[in-house]
Amino acid sequence: MKSLKLLLLIGGLQFAFAGHASAATEWDQIRASGVLKVGTEGTYAPFTFHEPKTGQLSGFDVDIARAVGAKLGLKVEFVEGQWDGLIAGLDDHRYDLVANEITITPQRQLKYDFSSPYVVSRGALVVKSSDHAIHTFSDLKDKKVAVALSSNFGQLALHYGAQVVDNTDLFQSIALVSDGRADATLNDRLAYLDFLKHNPNAQIKFAAIDTNAELEAFILRKGQSELQTAINHALAQIKEDGTYLRISKKYFGEDVSR
Repeated sequence: MKSLKLLLLIGGLQFAFAGHASAATEWDQIRASGVLKVGTEGTYAPFTFHEPKTGQLSGFDVDIARAVGAKLGLKVEFVEGQWDGLIAGLDDHRYDLVANEITITPQRQLKYDFSSPYVVSRGALVVKSSDHAIHTFSDLKDKKVAVALSSNFGQLALHYGAQVVDNTDLFQSIALVSDGRADATLNDRLAYLDFLKHNPNAQIKFAAIDTNAELEAFILRKGQSELQTAINHALAQIKEDGTYLRISKKYFGEDVSR
């Protein structure tokens, strides 16, 4: 009987140790393989998209992920998928993390972990360059604002008493403002920075920036603390050595981490 109890005890300890070792070696397995698998959309410019001429996967988040991988001594392998199932792919272990301009939210934090944020996103109010009447969001009262009515920005415009000209296309909204058919437009500041990067002579300007900010980061499965720590260290390194700033300026013309 004592022998049987001893065997059961040893077996239980071995099982517990094996489970702990398995959980602790996920980062070791990534390093052993030399590959960091990253989920991304590939259809969300300028963050993750395919170059029209070459078809090569590119974008801000793609370049940041590759730079982080280089610091970790890992080859980055991208796995593309549709947005509605992209984060869920983590649960299926299709990849180690997602790089797709993912906003940190309390709801997501209940189930997933995040890296240190590497993008700060704010809403921006844009007007025609010659406009001198709109300086703040409060100035939107009774003004025509080209924005998607169903979006958070559309609701923000309504909150300030604007007349919403419902439009879901960023380029069309900017055109409405430039042509004088709308007084202003609202959208993510990063989207406007990307637009101005490619259209530096556009006759628009920032009138106001929302003080509320959203933070974007890599999203990971819960329990990958070693990988999370390694990624955060790599993110800090690419900021320190200027790699981050170079990538940020390439797509937005400025540092978008603050």
